[in-house]
Amino acid sequence: MKFAVIVFPGSNCDLDMFHAIQDELGEDVTYVWHDETSLEGFDAVLLPGGFSYGDYLRSGAIARFSPIMKAVEEAAKKGKPVLGVCNGFQVLLEAGLLPGAMRRNANLTFICKQTELLVKNGETMFTGNYEQEAAITIPVAHGDGNYYCDNETLKKLHSNNQIVFTYKEDINGSIDNIAGITNEKGNVLGMMPHPERAVDNLLGSSDGLALFQSIVKHWREQHAITS
Repeated sequence: MKFAVIVFPGSNCDLDMFHAIQDELGEDVTYVWHDETSLEGFDAVLLPGGFSYGDYLRSGAIARFSPIMKAVEEAAKKGKPVLGVCNGFQVLLEAGLLPGAMRRNANLTFICKQTELLVKNGETMFTGNYEQEAAITIPVAHGDGNYYCDNETLKKLHSNNQIVFTYKEDINGSIDNIAGITNEKGNVLGMMPHPERAVDNLLGSSDGLALFQSIVKHWREQHAITS
């Protein structure tokens, strides 16, 4: 399976993501610069954290117009796994690939710590290796991680089982403690916590590795069916 790690000016978690895929997961991975226009040949797309374009306008707002984003949208339409972490989640929101928006953390301070999450939907292509309602430890590092959406969108997220991860405790003011959501199709996941920083016990937790393993497992199952 071949992964693409999208690199924007200001990305700083692209190295972590690359390490997680190549060294821990053992799969093929390539950096793709933001001004590329094609993702042909890649099976999954990863948008890492950082501060794309310095987040000078609004987190993810400028990156959303990078040339590569049209290819990301095309990959999503084809049903390929697309994962946006932290700033990558913000980019997916700004691009309209996921509903809602991000606001400043409720306490107006940057949060960087290990956080306990609950797996609210263990049946997605990203969570197949987790048990439903499992408690997992994944670190966060963000200043604008306060997820918000209107009541109609929130009802739809609940009814469609699009809420994949929630914080066990309120850490940033996110509505319903939402930490990660998918699109309606289930192949685009945005989450604020960093699974790529939790792929080895030396990092404090290896709970994030199962997310990447789930992607590979789903991809192999799908290709076994179609081959």
